[in-house]
Amino acid sequence: MFLARVVGTVVSTHKNDRLKGRRLLLVRRLDPAGAVMPGPETIALDVVDAGADDEVLVVQEGSSARKIFGDERIPVQAVIVGIVDSVTVSES
Repeated sequence: MFLARVVGTVVSTHKNDRLKGRRLLLVRRLDPAGAVMPGPETIALDVVDAGADDEVLVVQEGSSARKIFGDERIPVQAVIVGIVDSVTVSES
């Protein structure tokens, strides 16, 4: 699981039948302080109605993502499972 910021949407006129009616969003990983981390963006299936610039929680394990939908054949690896209100990092 990781924190990310929604940076765009993915529009696809043709897609797998199991993905029809579902939104795909482009997200960038964040560190706990909210800074963008280096690396590629991730395409994630949105199940919480996230929007542009939302800070979100993404699960990126294929089997966990498939369990969310109860469909072992859905072609998904990353799913947005929450919109983050705040992150608190305690110093030890």
